[in-house]
Formats: sequence, C-alpha cells, structure tokens
Amino acid sequence: MIAGLEKGLQVIEAFDQERSRLSIAEVAERTGLTRAAARRYLITLTHLGYMRHENKLFSLTPMVLRLGQSYLHSARLPRLAQPLLYRLAYSVGEAASAGVLDHDQLVCVAAVSAGQLVSATLQPGTRVPAWCTANGRMLLASLPPDQLESFLARVRLEQITEHTIVSKERLALEIARARAQGYALVDQELELGLRTMAVPLKNFRGEVVAAMNISVHAARMPLDQMVERCLPALIKMQVELNALL
Repeated sequence: MIAGLEKGLQVIEAFDQERSRLSIAEVAERTGLTRAAARRYLITLTHLGYMRHENKLFSLTPMVLRLGQSYLHSARLPRLAQPLLYRLAYSVGEAASAGVLDHDQLVCVAAVSAGQLVSATLQPGTRVPAWCTANGRMLLASLPPDQLESFLARVRLEQITEHTIVSKERLALEIARARAQGYALVDQELELGLRTMAVPLKNFRGEVVAAMNISVHAARMPLDQMVERCLPALIKMQVELNALL
C-alpha cells in the first residue's frame, strides 16, 4: 500500500455536492489527516491542476474528470453497453442506462436519453443510493445472503420522496421480489415522476456484474403499461449484452 496515494485520493473524495469548497481544517476533519498533512496534499493537488485555491478555500477543477474518463474509455462494460443502450432507448422512446454497485451506491456508467430528459441522475458518473433505484435494487438482489444481510443492517433509509420505502422489512421483500421475478420496478422512490425498471447483466461465468434499466416519466406511462411495453425490450437487450460480457 502506498499511503500517500491513498490519502491523496481521500482528499479528492472529501469534496462533494454539499461541500464543493473546503478549507484546510475542513479537509483535515473529513479525511482524518492533520492540518499540516492536509495542507501539503492540497498544495500538491493544486500544483498538479486538480485543485484551485481562492480566499483560503480549495475546490476541485475539471481536471478531476480525467480520472473518471479513464474508466469510461478503458472499461469494457461502458463500451459494450453504450451502443445497446442506444438501440434500447430508441426502440421504446425512453431513457436507458447501465450501472454498477460501488459500496452502497449505484454508479451510472453509461446512459442514453432518446430525447427524453427524465432525470439528471441518469448521466455517466452520477451516484445515487442503491436501495431506492431499480438498477441498485437489482444488484442488491444478486448479492450473496450474508452480504445482503450486512447491507440491510448498516443502511440508513431516508424519506427522499413520499413514495420512498423506509422500512427495512419491506425493502428486503422488494429485493426478494426482484430476485424472484428477474427484474426490479421502482416507482418514484428516488425522484418524483421517475419510474425505473431494471434487469441484471451477467458475464460469461453467470456472475451479475451490472444492471440495465429503462426510465420513464410517471405522467407518461403507468406501471402496468411500463411492464408490458418495456420489459420485453429490456430482456432482448439483456440477452445480447450478456453474450458480450
């Protein structure tokens, strides 16, 4: 382990949507570093172009996006999924995306809008809670029982919308339902008006490595129509993509 690299990445991860500008003391508090160490890392990152410094506050620069772009351009999943998502999205006239689990969050790795701007969260690189999204719930359903039990024990469910499931018992039932039926359906739990349906994506060893979904606006399509119209298209693309993975 190279401790310096680990701590440098922790400094970058200290910045988020709620705190886009941080002082040395705030970075130190968020990372567990001393103020002197935090200062050295921030100065180094500023010298390299990943940070800017203004009025004793530091913030990330667009250069940080190079780290994410390196993944999107080199990883097989985004490259393989993007053209199939394009076909899927335009076949049903709705938005489609693919995502993977990163700890307890869902990370979008590929997306196509098909002219329908359903949600700002459906963009490559965005992170959302796994438990209240269709892709995330489908991936949770693929976890071994002990890992799922551990997740349910530590997760903190928040009332994001009036439709959000906040009972762990009910969430466990929905995850079990997704596993049994082979798809997950989430109705406006992350964002009002956003309905999503997801299926798992498996590699050649039969391991679930990602999930793929279709997203619609609730005002345009009721749940039963979504299952009837979108699920066959999802399954068709699922079969094609599984063969490539």
